[in-house]
Amino acid sequence: MRSDWTASPKAVTTEIAERLGGAFEVTPAVTGDHAEIASAVTGPDGTVFIKAASAETNVLTLRYEPAVTKAVGRYPAAVLWDFQSDGWLVVGTEYLDGPHADLSPGSPDLDLLAATLNELQETPAPGQPWFSPEARLGFGHPAMKGGTVIHSDLNPANLIVTTDGLRLVDWAWANKAASWVELALVVQWLIGSGHDPEQAEDWLARFPAWAATDPQILDEFAARNASKWSVKSRRSTHGWVHDLAAATGTWAAYRRVRSLRP
Repeated sequence: MRSDWTASPKAVTTEIAERLGGAFEVTPAVTGDHAEIASAVTGPDGTVFIKAASAETNVLTLRYEPAVTKAVGRYPAAVLWDFQSDGWLVVGTEYLDGPHADLSPGSPDLDLLAATLNELQETPAPGQPWFSPEARLGFGHPAMKGGTVIHSDLNPANLIVTTDGLRLVDWAWANKAASWVELALVVQWLIGSGHDPEQAEDWLARFPAWAATDPQILDEFAARNASKWSVKSRRSTHGWVHDLAAATGTWAAYRRVRSLRP
């Protein structure tokens, strides 16, 4: 759950001001909820994107995020500094200026995403810590295990188009998994951006990991992911939860009909 800056102790805001060269202005992020505070913060020395957390689970994912981004290369925002004060963990990263990616059919941003995915599909996940697909998604399958970095939340809000190309933010739930898992999770965002399931799968067919995955495994993944979001939607009033339930349900229904074809 997001909080405003009045929730953070004075010691935290004082240290941030020192790191930014003086008094600062705050522009809260409008999406995401893994950190209690997430904002672009501008001071005399420039703009930094800051995440801060005090709740146990939020601190865990916030501590984890900068650790895993070091293994990914140029796509995440660079971690500039971090500190702990009065029970809060605060992380300052490079501020990425640019619009969120448009994943609708025909968008040029799809080519940027394809290029990024091609590189990530070949990026190993060395060492620890990494979440497992089961821990991230709430369900598992032996075929989901692997050694590739999986961002696992490539929704348009986490894709920023900059002058240097596409950058990916919010790595709080990065996984070590089979590379096809990332592609299967992209389906929901393609459908949510206007693709029908067939268009989404046609777009994903360019990736060798997708073509090599047993269709029955994709059928099971689609069904279990849709079931999860259907349950969540019955317990939530958040629009984005219902949007995901609709998108995953649409894909699962498509896979179910497809599997019945002779």
